[in-house]
Amino acid sequence: MKLIECVPNFSEGRKEDRVEQIVSAISSVKGVTILDMEMDENHNRSVVTFTADYENVVEAAFQGIKKAAELIDLNRHSGEHPRFGATDVVPFIPLSGADMNDCVKLARMLAKRVGEELNIPVYLYSDAALVPSRKSLEDIRGRKFQFEQLKASIDEEKWKPDFGPQKVGSAGATIIGARDFLIAYNVNLNTVDINLGKKIARALRAKDGGFAFVKSLAFYLEDKRMVQISMNLTNYKKTPIYRVFEMVKMEAARYGVSVVESEIVGLVPMDAMIEATKFYLQLNSFKNDQILERKLWK
Repeated sequence: MKLIECVPNFSEGRKEDRVEQIVSAISSVKGVTILDMEMDENHNRSVVTFTADYENVVEAAFQGIKKAAELIDLNRHSGEHPRFGATDVVPFIPLSGADMNDCVKLARMLAKRVGEELNIPVYLYSDAALVPSRKSLEDIRGRKFQFEQLKASIDEEKWKPDFGPQKVGSAGATIIGARDFLIAYNVNLNTVDINLGKKIARALRAKDGGFAFVKSLAFYLEDKRMVQISMNLTNYKKTPIYRVFEMVKMEAARYGVSVVESEIVGLVPMDAMIEATKFYLQLNSFKNDQILERKLWK
């Protein structure tokens, strides 16, 4: 069996009943397992992680997108995180028995259905991209180009969607793709200075000379009165969590700022946590098969 992971991001992080309806729509499809659901009020965003077999994963994602379009009006949405649509981003990730080519096919199948049946503009990104300039997510949607800017620009040739109408409704647009596993990792700092946060985020991210496999932005968290460095680690094996964390601490220290806490959004591979433990405990001769649970699972 080809097992696929799907991690749709929805532009609702404050009304739990809405997110529960979306999750219920996804889980109504045969063979779906909901692994995780995270909500963030500041970002006004939720992240759902589920798995399904190759034959059913597109239907499950489609039902989630359909329900989100019924419940979420982007014209009335606000939050710290950039967003394009009610269903903002939908990546497919290969797990057991599947490869990236399978996920590319699934992404394009879903994009076609969403465009034709729901009349939502769809942009394909990452390995599923049809347009080279849309390979990176941030080249499509970013801090300075979100739902409002897309509404004003979608009639331009540059913003013609890969599937769906060349117009934006209340559900906005959806970005669909195929990618490897990534870790969503945030570090909160004891400062309210967002400009300082932006400097630290710039020092981290690949496109500004930072780590090759880090994408980062800075946000101000109103409820916590803290600045957050929000990151996607796109290859945790080559750029591990502990290395990124230490870099944030080092950059913050030069401004007299310290780390209050960090968090992982969604799921994380065990190997990533083992590597962080080995680093901080200086377990230089530790072997991963010393983990009790690994012995039990064999």
